[in-house]
Amino acid sequence: MKTYKKVLIVEDEQIAASYLEKLIVEIDPGLQVIGRTDTVKATVEWLNSHAADLIFMDIQLADDISFSIFDKVDVTAPVIFTTAFDHYAVKAFRLKGIDYLLKPIDKNELADALQRFRSMHVDKVDYSALLEILQPVSRSYRQRFLVQQGTELVAVQAEDVAYFYAEDKVVFLTSLEGKSYIIDQTLDALESDLDPSRFYRINRKVLLSINSIAQMHAYSKSRVKLELHPPVKFDTIVSVDRSGGFKKWLGR
Repeated sequence: MKTYKKVLIVEDEQIAASYLEKLIVEIDPGLQVIGRTDTVKATVEWLNSHAADLIFMDIQLADDISFSIFDKVDVTAPVIFTTAFDHYAVKAFRLKGIDYLLKPIDKNELADALQRFRSMHVDKVDYSALLEILQPVSRSYRQRFLVQQGTELVAVQAEDVAYFYAEDKVVFLTSLEGKSYIIDQTLDALESDLDPSRFYRINRKVLLSINSIAQMHAYSKSRVKLELHPPVKFDTIVSVDRSGGFKKWLGR
């Protein structure tokens, strides 16, 4: 009889959990997902009565940050964390022997993580180190942008920005007053420069300020359709892989 390695998925976005389970089985048929939980409370209860050989754990859950699980129950299985935020602190995980994957999960990166799991010959990881890694560190974010308006240079304060959007490989800054300027920066670079408590990348095309959101509507496949101020000439829809993170961002 074939022996399977037992996997627990801790994820509060059902679409993301189902997709991850599908990839795991495709990559390694020797792994079997035997449990899925979506809160800290449910995970602690599951771990108190079950055992897993490997755990995939989202960092931000519906009821709390997942690191609090380690204060409530002894986690003996290796953990691969998943997160939608490429935060500077998350990058320090691997220095402590802690693995992580960025959402949306890439199949090749998942395969690499599973290979690391299969070849593990290390002592039990001290997950209490996570709290040390994630201690708040003072960081300054972009405060203003120098843009050109005709022959003049104009300084636009970050707090006055409504959103950035990309169109035909050109990135535009639109202010809350409705003025638009071409800006010589990619959305990826802007995303890392701006305060994540105020700005969110809703899809490949749009990075917006929380102050630009006028209305929100439920949309297909658990997505969210937004009406922005100032209005835009295209539909602004939060992509499937970013909808869960977007809702958490709004609730901070």
